[in-house]
Amino acid sequence: MKNIESFQNSLLKISQSDFDNHAMDLFRFQAVHNPVYKSYLDFIDIDPFTISKIEDIPFLPIEFFKHHIIKTNVWQPEIVFESSGTTQVIRSKHAIENLAFYHNHAQRLFEGCFGPLRGKTIIALLPSYLERQGSSLVSMVHYFIEQCGTDKAGFYLDEIENLVSLLATTTDDDEVYLFGVTFALLDLAEQYSLDLSHVTIIETGGMKGRKEEIIKDELYDVMRTKLRVKRIYSEYGMTELLSQLYGENGKFQPSPALKLLIRDINDPFTTLPPGKTGGINIIDLANAHSCAFIETKDLGRINVDGSFEVLGRFDNADLRGCNLLVG
Repeated sequence: MKNIESFQNSLLKISQSDFDNHAMDLFRFQAVHNPVYKSYLDFIDIDPFTISKIEDIPFLPIEFFKHHIIKTNVWQPEIVFESSGTTQVIRSKHAIENLAFYHNHAQRLFEGCFGPLRGKTIIALLPSYLERQGSSLVSMVHYFIEQCGTDKAGFYLDEIENLVSLLATTTDDDEVYLFGVTFALLDLAEQYSLDLSHVTIIETGGMKGRKEEIIKDELYDVMRTKLRVKRIYSEYGMTELLSQLYGENGKFQPSPALKLLIRDINDPFTTLPPGKTGGINIIDLANAHSCAFIETKDLGRINVDGSFEVLGRFDNADLRGCNLLVG
């Protein structure tokens, strides 16, 4: 690996077949040039040059993003994203070297699932995210709205009646995509009787203490019954990642830039086979400037067909903005 910039440019050509080789190149680079990750590897007595496959890579516990600015090489961040949470919770911080790279990468991932942004109507119902600074989700969706080029796209905070009125004027021709935090979507379903059969809903997770947690199947049933929604996707992403995944009915597919491994909850250095539930480890190749190898606090399972499901969180994990629901 020559440098990070050339590696990022190569993301456009990476496929699942050569993912592992690129991941190993990035691991060896970050193990040397990322001071926090290098210190962690030293602490657990791992020589990175003895690692020959991605299943043996040690993953950095996600809590490190709460107490350190994680950077590979030396550079000044253009922006620092912060995770959601209560005032009692220490928030994760993800320093971003190039905001345009994040936006362009997010656009490629979205368009790989849903087609070109241009001409679509992106609507955002993300009140808890808009009420604070530094949300990567708000930054991404705001960029998507700018790329749409349609006058119906936009954010809604407390103007629910305006949102309802707007939705009533849309049709299949508008290609409407509604990004919504879970509690706000439930509020919408409880307060209004709507026909959103032409709308694709992308739920981003999160109750923020506003409502009781419900399982994803119940959430989907409510939206199908109350809002007549036919297409429901979940977004899997977090402050500490630059990649996102979109899963219909809660089932996600890996992307060319992101891969999941499932670890044993009692032995974090043991990888589990498909069908077994455990902790989610993530390799996000877009995190070339920070750390691409993250041990999350999410629980999940990789299915035999290669899809995966997020099943909840560890009991002692801080509440997060994305995918708190147990499926």
